Amino acid sequence: MEKYSIEPYKNKDEVSDFRKEEAYMRAKKKVDSIVGFYWHFAVYLVVNVFLILLIGFNSGNGFSGFGPYATAAFWGIGLLFHFIGVFGPDFFFGENWEKRKIKEFMDKEERNWE
Repeated sequence: MEKYSIEPYKNKDEVSDFRKEEAYMRAKKKVDSIVGFYWHFAVYLVVNVFLILLIGFNSGNGFSGFGPYATAAFWGIGLLFHFIGVFGPDFFFGENWEKRKIKEFMDKEERNWE
């Protein structure tokens, strides 16, 4: 009679299937977050164009001042944080940006000393 088996998978194919499924779930979650950001951006554009036009035409000041643009400005800050949350801060600087910049400055210093 066999005692309890700690290994939940009988063969390696089952383990690789689990890893493929896990990778698929991570990829699907990432794609869903990107799609969510694009929808947020589309709604941001539509609503803020509508509000800017509505406030601009119906206010006594027209399109001057901060009033027509306040919602777009503050919502834009939230949209920026959503962008950074989805794409990460590395989107702006790249993967090895710090190392490249350090090397660039070190090379520049070396040329100045020669």
